[in-house]
Amino acid sequence: MTRSPAKWMVPLDERILEILRSEGWSAPGYIAQKVSLFASIGRVRERCQMLADVELVEPLTEEKEHYEITGKGQRYLEGDLDATNLSTPSPQKALPRW
Repeated sequence: MTRSPAKWMVPLDERILEILRSEGWSAPGYIAQKVSLFASIGRVRERCQMLADVELVEPLTEEKEHYEITGKGQRYLEGDLDATNLSTPSPQKALPRW
């Protein structure tokens, strides 16, 4: 199983996907507690939104308080999806508007 991450992906993205695979669904706050990368809730929320923009995860609510991994995300973790072929997510969708 060799994963091919996209250039825009960071190590936190894989941890988020792995946690969602094992938990079924989760909130950014819970994920931030579970990762060993010292990520803030805001950073996890941002990365979840980036992953959602390319359909590796999807929000369960309109407020984007909980996420679950998609079939595409599962295939990436299994090494069956080359993420280098995914489009680059839009940071404008992921970052909060001030």
